[in-house]
Amino acid sequence: MKKKLLIVEDDPGLQSQMRWCFDNTEVHVASDRETALTILRREEPQVVTLDLGLPPDPGGSTEGFQALEDILRLAPNTKVIVVTGREEKENAVKAIGLGACDFFQKPLDADILSFIVNRAFRLFELEKENQELSTGSSSSKLAGVIASSPKMLEICRMIEKIAPADVTTLLLGETGTGKEVLAKAIHQLSSRKDKPFSAINCGAIPENLLESELFGHEKGAFTGATSMKQGKIELANGGTLFLDEIGDMPMSLQVKLLRFLQERVIERVGGVKEIPVDVRVVCATHQNIQQHIAQNLFREDLYYRVSEISLNIPPIRDREGDAIIIAQVLLKSFIQQMKRPQLSFSEDAMRAIKSYNWPGNVREIINKVKRAVIMADDKKVTAADLELCDLSAIADEALNLRQIRDAAEKTAVTQAIQAAQNNMAQAARLLGITRPTLYNLTEKFGINTSDIETNK
Repeated sequence: MKKKLLIVEDDPGLQSQMRWCFDNTEVHVASDRETALTILRREEPQVVTLDLGLPPDPGGSTEGFQALEDILRLAPNTKVIVVTGREEKENAVKAIGLGACDFFQKPLDADILSFIVNRAFRLFELEKENQELSTGSSSSKLAGVIASSPKMLEICRMIEKIAPADVTTLLLGETGTGKEVLAKAIHQLSSRKDKPFSAINCGAIPENLLESELFGHEKGAFTGATSMKQGKIELANGGTLFLDEIGDMPMSLQVKLLRFLQERVIERVGGVKEIPVDVRVVCATHQNIQQHIAQNLFREDLYYRVSEISLNIPPIRDREGDAIIIAQVLLKSFIQQMKRPQLSFSEDAMRAIKSYNWPGNVREIINKVKRAVIMADDKKVTAADLELCDLSAIADEALNLRQIRDAAEKTAVTQAIQAAQNNMAQAARLLGITRPTLYNLTEKFGINTSDIETNK
């Protein structure tokens, strides 16, 4: 958040002195009420310092109080600090009663003024965060998508543009970033929204069953095929087919999928009849497709068919502010489902949510918050309930750099192993290290993987 300060002061000398009290702050100056209100509307400053003695009543306070009322009416969340003389305590008390957040008495003391103004900025920030948390604020207009970060909002805007067009779309991103939610949003914004949405995870079904699941089969096509069965593609006719984890699709099926995408016809397993199918295809994968192509694990011609438009979905760690908003929405949902008393996040929990890397992305947030709702003993969900380390609290304990680093590393290793369901190879990839290095770290920190509760 860019800090913006409006100084309302008619004395040019004081204007100049006050202006230079603030670093890393965008400062605007006004000499009268009308100019101040104009700047307020245009710049939307978070904090205003207001001299009550403004023209045409520089010796009194009438104009200053009117300015205070106007500012709070136009921008009720703005923090106003009134500036008074030493003998004007009554005016300061009155201003506080009208809604000012603080007051400052002349003559100018740069250190005290800077302290008061920075405190007001912090108060504004906290109130904004609390408001977002209480409402589960999200700027996204897509159903099911919770986001306020610029990166994710840009993805949402792109989806709004491409959804009406019947183009094959490839969603790229780490596991748990919400690719299926975005695929459903594409479907809901398209002309096919009243038709079926059919989804299949190409990496979760054995190769010998995947073909039947996708294309269907005829009666007697193989042992156990006692009746005809329509596949996911056929079931999605008229609607949208979502192929999740297409990067894990066996090469033997990629040829058949390519033919379907080219011809828009299928043949059931054991059948000879071509069946035309009208579907919109959305694919997703966490794999590096270009690398798979180079390793002959994915057909290049199929890649170009499924990626008429490609979108890279950012992980939670790159989506500033989204983790806390998602966590709050989930908290409200879980306390309703579990019929728990009203819970809220403690300050240490909020810091931990913001500072944690979230290698498991949204899926990990879901697991952590659900656990916290179950385990919380008080009305506040703590960082301990979330099984997260509050790094700011560690710093406050005046530990040395090595201790802080070790604590952070241990937490990261534990969380990665948990997110990877004790799969050490996957945990190493999440951490960006080799598997031998991961084993060395578990030995260094005395981490027993069998004691780590996984989110199965």
